[in-house]
Parts: sequence; structure tokens; C-alpha cells
Amino acid sequence: MNPTDTHTPRPETAPRELSQVVIALLKGVIYQEESPALWNTLLNLQSGVRDYVAVLGLDLMLDESEGYAFLRSRSSVEEEAGDTIPRLVARRQLSYPVSLMLALLRKKLAESDAGGGETRLILSRDEVAELIRIFLPAGCNEVKLIDQVDATINKIAELGFIRRLRGEKQMVEVRRIIKAFIDAQWLADFDRRLDDYRRLAGKSAEELDG
Repeated sequence: MNPTDTHTPRPETAPRELSQVVIALLKGVIYQEESPALWNTLLNLQSGVRDYVAVLGLDLMLDESEGYAFLRSRSSVEEEAGDTIPRLVARRQLSYPVSLMLALLRKKLAESDAGGGETRLILSRDEVAELIRIFLPAGCNEVKLIDQVDATINKIAELGFIRRLRGEKQMVEVRRIIKAFIDAQWLADFDRRLDDYRRLAGKSAEELDG
């Protein structure tokens, strides 16, 4: 037996496995911890996957150290084509509460990493509420705060940046894929962004008072 046979998919199985990986990526993120077999197939076939999705105007974003992979639209293709290629990965306009909470969670993850703590960042709903409390309009009562936090958490979970822990509905884990969307350069500009958020919060408070 050729030694390379153990590493190279058989011709008749490669197309099927390639299709399985691409379909999974088109549906969403592939996580190593959740789908180890599919993850290994992706690693073995990643060159073919990149070539395949490139035809669709997409790039494979794969982080082996963090254990996730997803597809992103190729901006260069859109520019050359005048943005006429139909988008397979839709852009989403995020609301102020969602973008704010994403920023705060990303900063919290960076602080956790810098402190050499656990690789998993798990927070309670109350801890998330404390992160966002100072940016909400003055006079926002506790019930409204919790309702807004729950709604925002649900939206961010839907986007795939956090997940609720099984059997512990009040606990969420910040998924490390958030680093791919909010990078170090973005974090470096975080203080200015927080000032913007505080001004928005103050403006909202004035509108409520009026």
C-alpha cells in the first residue's frame, strides 16, 4: 500500500466529502469541538474547499488554533464585478444594543486571554447586564434592563457569537469566533467607540426625559 493512501481521500469519496463540508459551511460555522469528524475532513480537503467556494465569490476563513471555520464574501470580487454577484453570505445591519454588547463581550474575552485564565469565557446573565448597564439610558428600570439584555443575548446567540450552556439558561459562553469579526485593530479603537456609545446613551436619556 502506498503510504500516501492513508492521507489522500479515495477519488470516489472525495467529491462526496467535499460536498458535505461545503454545504455545512454554507449553512454556518464549523466548530472543531462540535463536529470533530467534519473538522478533520475540512482540514484534509481545505485546498479543494477554498477553490470550490472561490467560484462562488467566497473565502474560507479557517483558524486551526481556535477551532472554527466559516465563509466570508470576497470584497475584491464584489468590487471587480460592480457588486453584481449575488451574495451567498448576507451582510447584517446590527442594532445599537447588539453592536454594543458584541464590543463589550469581545473586550471581556481579550481581558480574559491577557489574564491567562480559562480558554472558555462563561458569563452569567447578571454579569452581562452589568457590562451594558452604564450605556443604557438613565432611568431604565431593572425589569426593562433584563428584558433588553435577554433580547440582545438571544440575537447574539442567533448570530453564533455566544451560546447558552445546557441546563444553565442563565449562563452563556462567548464563542471565540467573535475574534474574527472584532479584531485587534478594532479593539485598539474601542475607547473612542465607547465614548460614542455613552453619548448615544446620554442622548437617549434626554429624549426620554423630554
